[in-house]
Amino acid sequence: MAGTPVMDERGVIVACASCGQKNRVAFERLSDAVRCGQCKQAIEPPSAPVEIHSVADFDRLVAQASIPVVVDYWAPWCGPCRMVAPELQKVAARQKGRAIVVKVNTDELPDLGQRFNIRSIPTLAVFAGGKEVTRSAGARPADEIEALIAGAARAAAAHS
Repeated sequence: MAGTPVMDERGVIVACASCGQKNRVAFERLSDAVRCGQCKQAIEPPSAPVEIHSVADFDRLVAQASIPVVVDYWAPWCGPCRMVAPELQKVAARQKGRAIVVKVNTDELPDLGQRFNIRSIPTLAVFAGGKEVTRSAGARPADEIEALIAGAARAAAAHS
């Protein structure tokens, strides 16, 4: 996939690897196989963390996503946050189509940090079905983050 995925009010915008055309993948279709609107080639699901730039975008994504949403609450000045960033990159690539990784800068969006009672960063939270299922504070390797996602998916399935 070319470039970092971005969001708008209806979905995640990804560039087609074949022709470069930007395509919107609706939040509720993040787990579906989708094709480029221009060249009809398969579009890869987001394989990199997506930056959240507004509370409204966050709320829409969490409410409508068809797959678990892994939220990294972080800040640019936080050393452990920078250490976990490459691990989240691995998770996003390995979990593409099964989970989406998003980053919430708590300096830019303090309302989200307050709403979810984030007291230390980095904090990772997993949302499924519009609700927070689990969270973990502190930097973690990719394998532990993926275990957190798997546990959250099992818990969400048990409650649905």
